Amino acid sequence: MEASGILPILKKKLAFLSGGKDRRSGLILTIPLCLEQTNMDELSVTLDYLLSIPSEKCKARGFTVIVDGRKSQWNVVKTVVLMLQNVVPAEVSLVCVVKPDEFWDKKVTHFCFWKEKDRLGFEVILVSANKLTRYIEPCQLTEDFGGSLTYDHMDWLNKRLVFEKFTKESTSLLDELALINNGSDKGNQQEKERSVDLNFLPSVDPETVLQTGHELLSELQQRRFNGSDGGVSWSPMDDELLAQPQVMKLLDSLREQYTRYQEVCRQRSKRTQLEEIQQKVMQVVNWLEGPGSEQLRAQWGIGDSIRASQALQQKHEEIESQHSEWFAVYVELNQQIAALLNAGDEEDLVELKSLQQQLSDVCYRQASQLEFRQNLLQAALEFHGVAQDLSQQLDGLLGMLCVDVAPADGASIQQTLKLLEEKLKSVDVGLQGLREKGQGLLDQISNQASWAYGKDVTIENKENVDHIQGVMEDMQLRKQRCEDMVDVRRLKMLQMVQLFKCEEDAAQAVEWLSELLDALLKTHIRLGDDAQETKVLLEKHRKFVDVAQSTYDYGRQLLQATVVLCQSLRCTSRSSGDTLPRLNRVWKQFTIASEERVHRLEMAIAFHSNAEKILQDCPEEPEAINDEEQFDEIEAVGKSLLDRLTVPVVYPDGTEQYFGSPSDMASTAEHIRDRMKLVSLKRQQLRHPEMMTTES
Repeated sequence: MEASGILPILKKKLAFLSGGKDRRSGLILTIPLCLEQTNMDELSVTLDYLLSIPSEKCKARGFTVIVDGRKSQWNVVKTVVLMLQNVVPAEVSLVCVVKPDEFWDKKVTHFCFWKEKDRLGFEVILVSANKLTRYIEPCQLTEDFGGSLTYDHMDWLNKRLVFEKFTKESTSLLDELALINNGSDKGNQQEKERSVDLNFLPSVDPETVLQTGHELLSELQQRRFNGSDGGVSWSPMDDELLAQPQVMKLLDSLREQYTRYQEVCRQRSKRTQLEEIQQKVMQVVNWLEGPGSEQLRAQWGIGDSIRASQALQQKHEEIESQHSEWFAVYVELNQQIAALLNAGDEEDLVELKSLQQQLSDVCYRQASQLEFRQNLLQAALEFHGVAQDLSQQLDGLLGMLCVDVAPADGASIQQTLKLLEEKLKSVDVGLQGLREKGQGLLDQISNQASWAYGKDVTIENKENVDHIQGVMEDMQLRKQRCEDMVDVRRLKMLQMVQLFKCEEDAAQAVEWLSELLDALLKTHIRLGDDAQETKVLLEKHRKFVDVAQSTYDYGRQLLQATVVLCQSLRCTSRSSGDTLPRLNRVWKQFTIASEERVHRLEMAIAFHSNAEKILQDCPEEPEAINDEEQFDEIEAVGKSLLDRLTVPVVYPDGTEQYFGSPSDMASTAEHIRDRMKLVSLKRQQLRHPEMMTTES
């Protein structure tokens, strides 16, 4: 783990090694908790990094961990202490939890760490900041805990980055220099490869790395990682970290390898030219125009699959590998010829230039043919790769279409339909990509005759062309078949969506009708204070019944549609055995309750109308008022209405239900009795007119 990889986390100073030591010479690890919630994952990463810095010898002495909980909550402190068990259980010897001046509430600190010592693997103590010196010397504590030890976290982090960067760059440079230097030590058998290795340059400047190392070493020697000169500390670690010896060792190795590298470069610059240039030039030319060209003539196919194309590509790489050896010789010869041209005599210039031109022409022509063949095979491999991916997509789509649809609800059908459309779209994209790759490959094949050395490649090319066109046509046919099946599946799934929707809406209609029935029984209980109000209530009730009738008709229509869809899909409707009986049962109950409500309202209208006629003062019609039969009729209707209020609504299944609560019915009955009393009083007044005179 490197500091540069977790730099944002390290900057937060979730934990640090101040350089201080406990009385056992163990390092002090400080975890300063703050008011904000501490990210435990980031704290764990910080601890892992800090614990990777000390040497094994230093770790063996154990750590003293200071958990500064003065600005945090008890549950956070407890979580951090328990986390230490998983991060560094074997390396922690003591954990000092610095508690705030106002200690945490006892009810949240009942967790006794000292009882958990065996399980945790270390001792935990709660201590105030001013009493921390009982366990650690003041000179080993930072200023945050009243100590005298100076620690600058950002300065340590910056120096740590420099140290890790130098270590990484120097190690990489040593490997590169060793690779170059070892290449120069190979025997005569690898002489050609050696010339190629020596052309390899280090990725970084050795001089720059050496300078950085010397500056770092100087800084280490001055500050010793722990600020021994009284200045700002460089790092929380001491000499046990072996930082200074490590830098010195790397510098020594770098100087040694760099000296060898310079010597290799000098030797390369002094390498003598081959004595028989003309013979080697002819060897290169004869091989490239002979066996090399024959190898390319024998390779014309592109394969009929990824595996076949890869095999051809591997074969071509073998051919390229053989050519590379000769191309390496060509590069070397060309350089030697150029050097000889610069320092040669005039009598050798014509011959050297002729050899150089001949060698360059043959090598460039052969390299162009190799590159063309490589590009052709790469295009064929990409074509077969796209074809294979498309075939797998079509197989997956076909497999999805062959599985019968048995979703649980409309949402799952919509999801399946969406997935089906996405797969079909992906197939369209794949087929378009296959066409593009195929057309590009056909264009390349049409240019193959340009380097065929006079050989007729029409027959071979025709086989390749027929194969490419056959693959594209086959994929097109498979895609068309899948599209046809998708159309059928889409129609079926849309019908299933409609089926689920109808079933859901039918069930909703039953719920609505149940709610209307509940509202009828619980809220439609008033009978009106007079005939006019009762008539208004009767009219409202009829509209209410119309709404219920519409809801019932709507549910019936949905269930009928469900039956039709089920017949079309050849499946069993769940509503036929559940929703329809529920709908009919609720509607029957509503009808019975509604009829009872109508009867009560009609009786109330008759009662109030006759009562109002009697109670009105109409001297013009005394014979009507004095009719005893009217009084008897009013009294009979009133009693019947009172009796009806006490009778529950009886459903076909034998269950009973009352309108409203007993208090509601009592209130309505009381009003009717009051009206009956007025009618009775009026009757007495008409029988004894002298009572009216006396009262007046």
